[in-house]
Amino acid sequence: MKIGVIGGGAAGFFAAIHASATDREVTIFEKSPKLLSKVKVSGGGRCNVTHKPMEISKLVKNYPRGEKFLKCVFTKFKSEDTIRWFETRGVELKVEADGRMFPVSDSSQSIIDVLLKEARKLKVTIKKSCGVKTIIPDPNGFKLDTDEGIFLVNKLIVATGGHPKSDSYSFLKNLNHSILDPIPSLFTFNTPKESLRELMGLSVTDGLVKIEGTKLTYRGPVLVTHWGVSGPAVLKLSAFGAQWLRDRNYVATALINWNGAFGEEEYSIHIRNYILAHPHRKVMGNSLFDIPSRLWEHFCIRSEIAVGQLFCTLSKKQINKLVQNLFCYILKVEGKTTFKEEFVTAGGISLNEVNPETLESKFHPNLYFAGEVLNIDGITGGFNFQAAWSTGFLAGIASSN
Repeated sequence: MKIGVIGGGAAGFFAAIHASATDREVTIFEKSPKLLSKVKVSGGGRCNVTHKPMEISKLVKNYPRGEKFLKCVFTKFKSEDTIRWFETRGVELKVEADGRMFPVSDSSQSIIDVLLKEARKLKVTIKKSCGVKTIIPDPNGFKLDTDEGIFLVNKLIVATGGHPKSDSYSFLKNLNHSILDPIPSLFTFNTPKESLRELMGLSVTDGLVKIEGTKLTYRGPVLVTHWGVSGPAVLKLSAFGAQWLRDRNYVATALINWNGAFGEEEYSIHIRNYILAHPHRKVMGNSLFDIPSRLWEHFCIRSEIAVGQLFCTLSKKQINKLVQNLFCYILKVEGKTTFKEEFVTAGGISLNEVNPETLESKFHPNLYFAGEVLNIDGITGGFNFQAAWSTGFLAGIASSN
């Protein structure tokens, strides 16, 4: 029996490996000359393989799209299974403080090498620079019109990843599946008219970012960049707000609390207590609330606090403005920036048309989907790779039966 896998990324390789485990003849078709390119650049070249294990009910909350579908998928293959799979093949993983998991080597090449080694061991055929132009359902399976001619496979796994444009899904048109328009997920907020950008490189470890007029909010590190704000809190918020922001052409108002441990009243009380304890200290020279000194100076200037002004001379109006800048900093968002190499999309194959038990198409027997080609996307932290491993595993196992 011949099994075709379209896509030489994380989900494609994992599907091919597990489809081959029962001596099936498996071929990966990859349109580019490179394999596992997203694995290579992930996590700054370290590869954020997965997230530390957690209950499935909590794990699925990290997926803006696909939560219910993945609840079923993860019962078959979850984070613990991913860790076990790599470690039994010699790739030890480590957990970082925020829960992300990386190879101990801190190199994505460790992950690439083990996937390639396993594929070779199982005699998976790999065809690079061999894009699939059309899929034609056939009584014996599927005909693939590729850059190297026609190939006939009995079973087919589509694991082509996400794409920024709908046209990229055109090769699936003969399958009559619903394809939801792709939209970017995981992006930074551009703030071209804001002076905050001049402080690029500064960050806080526990910010709280909200989008005004919505219930969208996320807490975590916030980074100031030359184009606006980024960091895990912003990226995760962008994923959950992907559709809302897209509908508004990425024009919105972000509200930032620069230390999520403090509420508005707590900021005010802390500042007033500091004034009583240290009345003759200079305001600009004594940053509070774990705020970087240059960022604190920025807040002071916005609060009309003069250079050299002492805490004991702060007026009620100045204190209120300082609290406002700390607790509810208003930032006008106009546009986004995505990471081209690590581009994540919402959209793709509708989950209503795929069986979550097997990843098999509800329209075409022996057709399976895995990875980001499905309308599944996770926030940063190893969740997108976990979805790729889990769906790839299920599609591979099911196709080999």
